[in-house]
Amino acid sequence: MRLKFHHIRCLLVAAVLSTVVTFDAMAQADAAMSHFWVGKSYYNPAVAGEFNGININVGSRMQWVDFRRAPMTFYLATDMPYKLLGQRLGVGVKAEFERIGLYTNTRIGAQIAWKKRFGKRTLSVGVQPGVFSQTFRGREAITTKEQDEVPDEAIKKEDVSGTSFDANVGIFFSAPHYWAGASVTHVTSPNIELKVSRESIDYYEFNVSRIYYLMGGGNIPINNSLFEIQPSAMFAYDAKFWTAQVATMLRYNRMFNIGAGYRYKDAVTAFIGVNLKDAYIGYAYDYPVSAISKATFGSHEVFITYHVKMESHEKNKNKQKCVRLM
Repeated sequence: MRLKFHHIRCLLVAAVLSTVVTFDAMAQADAAMSHFWVGKSYYNPAVAGEFNGININVGSRMQWVDFRRAPMTFYLATDMPYKLLGQRLGVGVKAEFERIGLYTNTRIGAQIAWKKRFGKRTLSVGVQPGVFSQTFRGREAITTKEQDEVPDEAIKKEDVSGTSFDANVGIFFSAPHYWAGASVTHVTSPNIELKVSRESIDYYEFNVSRIYYLMGGGNIPINNSLFEIQPSAMFAYDAKFWTAQVATMLRYNRMFNIGAGYRYKDAVTAFIGVNLKDAYIGYAYDYPVSAISKATFGSHEVFITYHVKMESHEKNKNKQKCVRLM
């Protein structure tokens, strides 16, 4: 027996609020990361292996912190370049844990990207197969007295969960001073059957929509100064809603970053960050510009990247040592 899960979603605060902000209507599948320009691989698997080294990204977002059971996302990804049979590749793994109202989402995937160099420019095509696991904590659902007296079968009072195959695909182009990419997340548009147990006949169905992304950014040095301007933008569309966000960072001496951003009809963002030797630590504060600002002071996000350089053996593969000259 299949029951449409939208009846339960109408009871959730997060789902009600998603009608106010269009991007958060998509957030049932992807988080609205303000640091999208740092964690590009979150949205596009073709970014894997972008840098010559092991690249680790850790992100944590707490949205609408004044709400009970407000959305919370934790994201971890690592990738590196790899060479196989003369082909340049990028490989990586991505894991994400998210709580929205009574939902808990866990997504795990492996990333692989094929790369082709054109001088200092690189074209990449990537894919990310993985799984999408979801749990609805029905035992914590709040119902009215009338609903308790006359139970509604669409309101499950038990915990239900399910897992489905999921996949992302993308294309990415990078050059010394700019980058651009296009991707589709949840390309299989998976249907997740949420059950009390594997043996259960009754289940609720949750459909994950495809989301289409366009991203781009650059690095513009200011002549005769230690400053650089780093603009970036992202557009997202899921066949029902669309949104766009922009961010501009000002970097001084390749160390200190400050900036601002805007997400369409959602929030304005303030950024601050510091570049250490092999790491970047950034913080973002989102202040809502929609009607939801009457109930929350905003959202917080922390993003950390760590880069482990890898030695290239290609330049030294023909180098020889003459012992007679030592």
